Amino acid sequence: MKVFLIGFMGSGKTTAAKKLAEALNCGWLDMDQWIERDTGMSIPWIFEQQGELAFRDLEYRYLRRMDHSIMQVVATGGGTPCHHGNMEYMNKKGWTVYLKMSPEQLYSRLKDQKGHRPKLMEPREENLKDYIIQKIRDRAPYYEKAHIQVPGYHIDIPELAEQIRTRMKQ
Repeated sequence: MKVFLIGFMGSGKTTAAKKLAEALNCGWLDMDQWIERDTGMSIPWIFEQQGELAFRDLEYRYLRRMDHSIMQVVATGGGTPCHHGNMEYMNKKGWTVYLKMSPEQLYSRLKDQKGHRPKLMEPREENLKDYIIQKIRDRAPYYEKAHIQVPGYHIDIPELAEQIRTRMKQ
């Protein structure tokens, strides 16, 4: 059984995955880190040299390579749920949790990270907030299919862990 954390870049999926895994007494995995380690290529390099579609194909393949027989919390990429039927796949293979944040909260976290996040290299600084707003609108139909939605800014990890335990018993 997997718990997939989804949400926009900067919503805290990796940090929450570590804490939630500890609360659930299981392991955790960051998909982007796994892809980088396994391929020997950074995510920004893949985006720049091979393009977003090549990266989305990698996400698709890695998502389906996971051992779904072990309990694990997975921090997905921000766009993972939006491509190749990944959201439906994750909903079938485990529990999905949307870490929901406002554009203002995300802007506050992302404005100084343009060099580290490939999708932020496109918009100029003055357009970053508009870019975030538009991307959230585009991705909302996927994100909102999550089994659980929680505020991403101050996640109550013990409460979230209890919600997941309850759902697993059903």
